[in-house]
Amino acid sequence: MMRILDVVIRFIVGGLFIFSGLIKINDPIGTEIKLKEYFGVFAADFGSFFELFIPIALPIGMVLIVLEIVLGVAVFINYNMKKTSWMLLLLILFFSFLTFYSAYFDKVTDCGCFGDAIKLTPWESFFKDMVLLVFIAHLFFYRDKYQPLLRTRTGHAVILVTTILSFYLGVFAVRHLPFIDFRAYKIGNNIPEQMIPSEQPIIEYVFEKNGEEVLSESFLTKENGYTYKDSRVLNAEATVPKITDYNVIDLEGNDVTEQTYEGVKLLLIINDVTKTKEENLGNIRTLVNDIDGKIETMILTSSAEVIFEPFRHEQQLAASFYFTDATVIKAMIRSNPGIMLLKDGTVLGKWHSNDTPSVGEIVELL
Repeated sequence: MMRILDVVIRFIVGGLFIFSGLIKINDPIGTEIKLKEYFGVFAADFGSFFELFIPIALPIGMVLIVLEIVLGVAVFINYNMKKTSWMLLLLILFFSFLTFYSAYFDKVTDCGCFGDAIKLTPWESFFKDMVLLVFIAHLFFYRDKYQPLLRTRTGHAVILVTTILSFYLGVFAVRHLPFIDFRAYKIGNNIPEQMIPSEQPIIEYVFEKNGEEVLSESFLTKENGYTYKDSRVLNAEATVPKITDYNVIDLEGNDVTEQTYEGVKLLLIINDVTKTKEENLGNIRTLVNDIDGKIETMILTSSAEVIFEPFRHEQQLAASFYFTDATVIKAMIRSNPGIMLLKDGTVLGKWHSNDTPSVGEIVELL
């Protein structure tokens, strides 16, 4: 029974760590955004010292992601379980603190444990970590009894290859785009449709009659002996659109969101001009010039007009610009600058600035 239990626990712990790591290595920028959110909260609650970590959130996140994957593989092959179990224990305690702090103080609404693939509430994330903590505690207490499944040199090679491959995948995803896009702005999605709830609210009412609780999806009257106590939405998650905050504003403050849905639009997305990678703007400028007259180009930015207007002239970007919330822009594309092609609101293509397409590539998608 103990052997079976050990195998099951190793499978669960290793599998979850690998799965969680692979989901996040697909989108390290998402982890960076989440860590910056945590560091900002800690800076406000515990001290400005945590602000020092904000600029290096990406490398910190990358190390944590790779560590998850490597530890998951190490558990599968019983690699150096004395050190592996210690690192697992410290990592799960760290994650447990983050998820508890998020849940109890309602500071960060999504821990990002499984990236954008699986959304968990803070309390769900915390209880998941508590279960993992029990399993990891088992591995920790019996760490001296585990024998490696591979020879020493082979085990070292597996861990080394896993580490190198994980870092490579992470760097590739940062320099291009996530391999799999789990966000609402992924290719194939229609943005206006994503702004409509998939279901209407189903309300369950709680009444009391003759001292007993009565549940009903319709409102029961007091004349029939029912006393209203409470109500709740049974399908709350389904009543919230996947996109709730997509909004485009012009220089005069007018809402021009619907214009982005009309016909074919090439969106040049520049979040913060102070952090824009200018080495690729030459290729983007060429694209904007070459496509002029064929497809309307709209520049979306979260930067203020007084900052963006000089930048646009300096970079000779011959297109009108509009304002969009920074959080929305980060959700739309993991590149600054980035490029999106829309047709009647449907996302036909997305490109990192390192992969700026030609006019021919864009026309092929129409």
